[in-house]
Amino acid sequence: MAPDSSARGSVRSAAEVNEQIRALWVRAGGTLSAQERAEYELLVVEWAAAIRSEVIEAA
Repeated sequence: MAPDSSARGSVRSAAEVNEQIRALWVRAGGTLSAQERAEYELLVVEWAAAIRSEVIEAA
């Protein structure tokens, strides 16, 4: 499972996290198990933090 990056901030770019999300869906065949769903939720939180960080940096 992906490390919880919310406590330390995202070190990966939104694009990197998005790629991991896409890979998870491919591996799962489009249907997530409970464990994969938990991983997906962590990745989405990390992706959102990365997006916010990139928007702030761009401003």
